[in-house]
Amino acid sequence: MHVASGRWLYGFLLALTTTALWGVLPIMLKEVLNGMDAFTVSWYRMLSSGVVLLLWLAARHRLPSIRALSSRNRWLLLVSVLGLAFNYVLYVLALDKLTPGTMQLMIQIAPIMLMLGSMLVFKERFGIGQLLGLLILLLGFGLFFNQRLVELFTQLSDYTLGILITLAAAFAWALYGLAQKQLLTIWSSVTIMMVIYLACAALITPLATPSQILQLSHLQLWLLLGCCLNTLVAYGAFAEALVHWEASRVSATVATTPLFTFLLVALGSMLWPAVIKPELLNSIAYLGALLVVSGSALIALAPSLLQKPKNRRLRQLSISPPLE
Repeated sequence: MHVASGRWLYGFLLALTTTALWGVLPIMLKEVLNGMDAFTVSWYRMLSSGVVLLLWLAARHRLPSIRALSSRNRWLLLVSVLGLAFNYVLYVLALDKLTPGTMQLMIQIAPIMLMLGSMLVFKERFGIGQLLGLLILLLGFGLFFNQRLVELFTQLSDYTLGILITLAAAFAWALYGLAQKQLLTIWSSVTIMMVIYLACAALITPLATPSQILQLSHLQLWLLLGCCLNTLVAYGAFAEALVHWEASRVSATVATTPLFTFLLVALGSMLWPAVIKPELLNSIAYLGALLVVSGSALIALAPSLLQKPKNRRLRQLSISPPLE
């Protein structure tokens, strides 16, 4: 079992870096989408990340062998590739119809779907703390959509379609996560991501139009580069954070990503109103967003919070005097 190094401050800063990078990602993607379609954006992000990881692994003579995989693991790899490819493309398609804040908040459903899938596939337990977190999260979503509940349930508008596409993107990510969890028993996470990124890029190639990059403005070019680097740096910081800090606390920190997005949108709309549009939300919606983030964080932290009292009781029992 992996044990964190104990450098919690370093782990926290790395997790915070991941949170900030993932928070700004939909804002950058939103502007890039004004000059490039979802398939091409995803193609550039996956190809660049895959090539960098390929060069990194090749330099260390750690390239994997696909032929060495069993037939079962090849199927898992296929599910991972399809899951992440659909997730990337559907995420950008949904973002084209939603605001960055709404998009980032809705995608919080993805780890919940992964947790439910883990219960079914790996027989993982679902504790009271996690149930409470889920109820808080659902209440938060209800409050967040208070201005558009009628539209969501009665009209198939662009907004409603964006929400439905986001749910599909979350489901695709959960499938990818479940398959990748099994592949981690035979490959490292870096190896898995390299293979998946390159396979996804190859899969999307017929649908992408790489020449669209020539039509981007200087700002959009820099933002596209930022999106590509974001994929690598954020993932690297996240993986390194897990080395130094407990996974539950890293996950709880990353769960605050939507708050970063809302904050950055508010700041960006004041500084660059022609580029970044403000979120048109009332106070109830912002309260709902806070509850969604709180629920997500509680779901992530609940197992470790319950484990500590249990360990404390076991320690007390282990040092208690024998009965006479």
